[in-house]
Amino acid sequence: GESGLAHFLEHLLFKGTKTIKPGEFSRTIARIGGRDNAFTSYDYTAYFQRVAAHELETIMRLEADRMHNLVLRDDIVVPERDVVLEERNQRTETDPGSLFRDQMTAALYLNHPYGNPLVGWKRELEQLSLADALFHYDEFYAPDHAILVVAGDVSAAEVERLANIYYGPLKPAGIKDRERVKEPPHRSARRMKMSDPRVRQPYVIRSYLAPSRRQGGDKDAAAMAMLAEVLGGGGVTSRLAKQLQLKDRITINSGAFYSGSNYDYGSFGVYGVPAPGVDLQTVEDGIDAVMAELAENGPTDAELNRAKTLIRASEIYGQDSQQGLARQYGAGLTNGLTIERIQNWPSVLLEVTAEDVQRAAQTQLRIEASVTGWLMTQAPDPQPTTEAGADQ
Repeated sequence: GESGLAHFLEHLLFKGTKTIKPGEFSRTIARIGGRDNAFTSYDYTAYFQRVAAHELETIMRLEADRMHNLVLRDDIVVPERDVVLEERNQRTETDPGSLFRDQMTAALYLNHPYGNPLVGWKRELEQLSLADALFHYDEFYAPDHAILVVAGDVSAAEVERLANIYYGPLKPAGIKDRERVKEPPHRSARRMKMSDPRVRQPYVIRSYLAPSRRQGGDKDAAAMAMLAEVLGGGGVTSRLAKQLQLKDRITINSGAFYSGSNYDYGSFGVYGVPAPGVDLQTVEDGIDAVMAELAENGPTDAELNRAKTLIRASEIYGQDSQQGLARQYGAGLTNGLTIERIQNWPSVLLEVTAEDVQRAAQTQLRIEASVTGWLMTQAPDPQPTTEAGADQ
């Protein structure tokens, strides 16, 4: 009944504290030439700033302050709840693709809160209160629940010194064992169809419940990542694109993805967008045929080498972004990985064999643990006509 609460509180963290006025946090960062923002994922909320290295202490002070001095009242909480509701209206309620994804995710997870939208269900958002926000803040916003990552022209010794000054005195919340919700056995594939007159381009997508890195281990997760790359990575050089777009000409776009960074369950997905005049059943049958052939025979050496080259290039380019590296380590540590596992991930990916990919296709993609969705265009209802000259 509290979906969206973590994201709602993220908004509230930019309000005032006992020592700074509402909005002063971001104004201070802008005044020193920096930028700041935040986002909420399924397992954590992240706050980040990009500033000149000599302003690190300013950021440490501001973040420590809002970690324990936040001031919340009804006159702050209620208007911001309306802001979050409007965000959902703009990003989800008016977008059939977003509404469709919400329904797909809710169908994939039978019991786990991953089935809830990050921004929350509208009816539950409307009922979030000051007491809800304060409880969540008091329960989780403390130094022993936080991962601090600093990337840039600073020394570890200086970061540690500042962390001890600003975070050391704060009272810990006391880390409790995580109470993890388990999925019941998935014994039946689910299907859903959604029609909306606003849909310009229909498509078919299938999502499978799959193990995450923390759950299944790095080797299995790497095989799943490589399977997604072989099936749908690299544009028209992927298995799906070459068969469905170039050879059969039944799709204009297709792909595959693996989301394995969650603390609990991951997901694997494939999709196809039909070419003009092609129905969704034909596209779904084509996707099934490609996946079945790959499961039976495995990837070719050329496909595997191409996938590894793409992943290697992505990892190399990723080293260029300080913010990307900081986020990679912050997300990994928050979601149960170690620094060693984070650093070794590229090597694990490159060690994947064709047999590993084939085994993942055969054992991890259980149709019983899947949801297949069709998003379709629906013609608007015909409008009543009136005779010329009639009263309207």
